[in-house]
Amino acid sequence: MKNLVGLDKKKVGKLVVELNILLADYELFYQNLRGLHWNIKGQDFFELHNKFEEYYKDAFTKIDEIAERILTLEGEPLHTYSDYLKNTKIKEERNITDGTQGVEIVVKNFSTLITKEREILSLAADANDEGTLSLMSDYISETEKTLWMLNAYLK
Repeated sequence: MKNLVGLDKKKVGKLVVELNILLADYELFYQNLRGLHWNIKGQDFFELHNKFEEYYKDAFTKIDEIAERILTLEGEPLHTYSDYLKNTKIKEERNITDGTQGVEIVVKNFSTLITKEREILSLAADANDEGTLSLMSDYISETEKTLWMLNAYLK
């Protein structure tokens, strides 16, 4: 049985489940970044305040792209915080003011995201889903470079 875009519904069903987990992960990541942006203090305030804003704006865009991809695949995107909290692998962070600790949290969150993106990439390949493959490939390339840069910052 094929869906509207010509993909196997059973394979796409598994993909939608994993995309919803990624959506939940990005929602928590986004909120963590907002908190870091607002609360960071110290010598690196200006640099990190701007960097965390850059990251949360990017996460906001990705949240919309992931939800729209789920809809394109005829799934229903999660849209409540209770659902996000049940499905995410990203831990809520609060009251973080130290810049180094904030960057370490961002690295950990990006590592969680890239692991899930790679899982989705594999499922998308199995489903012959070029749209999701392309999206995940772009996300993975961006995240790899970002992780390299953040790791260099921490050294």
